[in-house]
Amino acid sequence: MEGDTMIFEPYIELKDGNKMSVIIRRMRRSDAERTTRAPVWQTDWTSAYIETSPYEKYAVETADGELIALGMYEALESALVVRVVYMESQPESNPTLAGAKRKYSGIGKLMIAYGIKLSIDHGFGGDVILEAKTDALATHYREDFGGIELPVFDGGAPRFLIQGEAAKHIFFGYLK
Repeated sequence: MEGDTMIFEPYIELKDGNKMSVIIRRMRRSDAERTTRAPVWQTDWTSAYIETSPYEKYAVETADGELIALGMYEALESALVVRVVYMESQPESNPTLAGAKRKYSGIGKLMIAYGIKLSIDHGFGGDVILEAKTDALATHYREDFGGIELPVFDGGAPRFLIQGEAAKHIFFGYLK
């Protein structure tokens, strides 16, 4: 319909498969401090490296203030892409820490979708790059998100580009 506006509506998934709306906003110092209290997150977001980094930092929380995830993004003007520098979910939903007993799922996909949104907002057409911390994540990015593996010249982690139809497929799932 003419005049209708599509809106980005972030959500995560509950154990029963239902979706729960969440809020994405700039990360605050208090969010970073929560990562050092029980249950402790994998990463201390109060570290000097994170606090002084030039990256855009965002928090995902429920309507009642439960911190679900944190992410850092970098708009690479020279490459016309947004880099998902780092993303992490709360310990109760982190597959590495919680295993199959995760409280929420779909958090990584949401964080990538938000990177796609930032890419669109910067005029980069939705292209994002990210690195896989594990072989399982590399497979996940390639097979589930349509990531294209990029060359790695320094022996670093596998890097992936998500763009075009793959990015649209992820992003459109969050539009209303």
